[in-house]
Amino acid sequence: MQETPSTTTTLLEAATRADIAHRIIAGFSTAFPTLAAQWRQIDAALADVAVLAAEVTRLSDALSAVRLDRANLAAAARAAIAAYLDGERDPLSYLRDELHAQGFSVSGRGQ
Repeated sequence: MQETPSTTTTLLEAATRADIAHRIIAGFSTAFPTLAAQWRQIDAALADVAVLAAEVTRLSDALSAVRLDRANLAAAARAAIAAYLDGERDPLSYLRDELHAQGFSVSGRGQ
């Protein structure tokens, strides 16, 4: 599986550029007051950058958590298969423990 590059630097750069552009627009708005409506529209569009950056960060954090849960489940599944092949008495305990750790209710024998 290919690793996704971090977007932190890119988001910070975008937010910085949007802030600089916001300041430029404020200057233009003062210099050219007849275009106030257009400057407000551009400024509102620039404000969206911060909102979108926050959403990208939130989604990135959520994706990282899901990836970790998936990796832990895969590890538990591998451990359960190895335990079964080794003849352990309760090889599914690895999966039950991980599912429980992730907040899933699992009932069955051996609990």
